[in-house]
Amino acid sequence: MNSPPLIAIIDDDADLRQALKMLLTSKGLDARPYTSAQNFLACSEPEKFDCVVTDVRMQDMTGVELLIKMKRARIAVPVIVITAYADVPLALQVMKEGAVDLLEKPFNDEMLLGAIHAALVHGSDQRARDAEIQLIRNRLATLTPRENEVLDGLLAGQLNKVIAHNLGIGMRTVETYRATIMEKMHAESLSELLRMSLIVDLDQN
Repeated sequence: MNSPPLIAIIDDDADLRQALKMLLTSKGLDARPYTSAQNFLACSEPEKFDCVVTDVRMQDMTGVELLIKMKRARIAVPVIVITAYADVPLALQVMKEGAVDLLEKPFNDEMLLGAIHAALVHGSDQRARDAEIQLIRNRLATLTPRENEVLDGLLAGQLNKVIAHNLGIGMRTVETYRATIMEKMHAESLSELLRMSLIVDLDQN
C-alpha cells in the first residue's frame, strides 16, 4: 500500500498549524507541522516531502528566504506560499524563487486542497524530469574524452567530414565514434541526442 503524500506545514501561528494539520489529515494526507523554516530545514530529510505549505512573514527566516535556501540546496519539493499581505511584487518574487502557488489569507479549504493537489502533480512531474536528467548524466559520464569531442561537433551541427578535419582523424573513425556515442546514450537519432543535451543544459542554467 502506498504511503499518503507527505505535506510540511510551516507557520509560527500555532492555531493555524493545528487547523491545517487537521484539514489535511482528514483528507488522507500525512501533515507534519513546523514552527519555523529553520526547523523544517533541520529535519532529517526535507527532500522526502511531497509538498511544503509555508507562511511568508515569520521570524528568523521568511518564506521567501526558505525558497532561496531550498533552491540552493536543490531540494526539489513544490512550495505553496500563504500570506495575509499578498500583492503583485510579492507574487512575482515568490514565483521567481520557485513557488508553485501563492494563497492569500483567509482562504477556504477547497482553495488550499486544490493548490496542494496541483503541487503534488507538479512534484511528480518534476521527479520524473530529475530522474531523466540523472540518467542522461550517467550516460554522458561513460563517454571518453574523444567521444565527447565528437559529440560536441555533432551537437554543433557539423558534418562527419568537418569533425574529422577539426580533430585530425579519419571520417570512418568519426563514424565509429558516432555509432558508439549513440549506443552509449541510447539515442535512436541525432535529434534525440540533441534533446538530451538541451535537457541537461537547461537544468544547469
